[in-house]
Amino acid sequence: MRRTASPFSLIMLGLGTFLLVLAPMLAWYVEPRAAVNPIDIDTTAVYKGTGSVFDLEKVATVPDKTITVTQRVRGNVAESEKSGNAVWDVITTVDTDESLPAADPHDALDYQPHRWVLDRETTRPVHCCEEKPYIEGEAYLKFPFDVQKRDYRWWDNTLGGVVTMRYQGEKKIQGYTGYRFTASVPAAKTGTRLVPGRLVNLPDRPQVLAEEWYANYGIELVVDQATGRVLYAQTGPRRTLRAPGGTKDEAVLLDSRKIAFTTATQKEAVERAEEDSGRLRLVGQTLPIGAAVTGFVLALAGIVLAVRGRRHPDSSESSGSAVTM
Repeated sequence: MRRTASPFSLIMLGLGTFLLVLAPMLAWYVEPRAAVNPIDIDTTAVYKGTGSVFDLEKVATVPDKTITVTQRVRGNVAESEKSGNAVWDVITTVDTDESLPAADPHDALDYQPHRWVLDRETTRPVHCCEEKPYIEGEAYLKFPFDVQKRDYRWWDNTLGGVVTMRYQGEKKIQGYTGYRFTASVPAAKTGTRLVPGRLVNLPDRPQVLAEEWYANYGIELVVDQATGRVLYAQTGPRRTLRAPGGTKDEAVLLDSRKIAFTTATQKEAVERAEEDSGRLRLVGQTLPIGAAVTGFVLALAGIVLAVRGRRHPDSSESSGSAVTM
């Protein structure tokens, strides 16, 4: 007797082999290509807190004001497609209750437009496409994909430089666990501004080129490990004016111990992080593991069925056992 493999066993063996080959491709080829920064991003983050601000009408610093920082990020699709990078236009405004709601962001207490160009895979800054300012470091607005438990160099746009965000363990935001990073910024000169001399204790001079100084009581960021999305952000900015060459603050432009993501911004960030990390996990873990297990089972079953096969009598045995008359 001889055995032949059934078509069903061959189909199972072929399908199993295909799934076994597909599994590592999903994990090592498809998943990394799914982890890319978008070019059509359109998000708004809102921070709120209390502190002191400079009132232009009163020409004085006013304490205990509600401060709202709004940061809108929009992708420039045309520039992104042209350059092959993600080109994000960012507008950051600082308001008090008196300047909200503002029909035009230019009417805000402070208005800062800038452009960040980043590598779509690594999130590192790319210097092209009329980038402004010259951004450095490993992260800004978001961290790279697959965040590690280490320190990161974060771009502080107000400072105009990089600060080291130190890893401080895990923290839950709206029930979702992220990696926590913190930093503080010592006082540093960031530029100059033409102001009346009396603002910086120089009453005899009509105008002076005062020095702008910036410090930060504390920056806290909680980010999603898989996507690098910021789930929670807290900052404590202090912006002041000093007389040219002065060693002490003469006027306070902005001072707050804590301005942080609103609850609504936190919930939206967590929701998007769950969706995006879920997709990456599906492609990078769930599907590869499922494909590998299913492929192994099918291939094994196909081999077993093929070995057992169907029995067929040999032609010689059939002819030898024939009855002759």
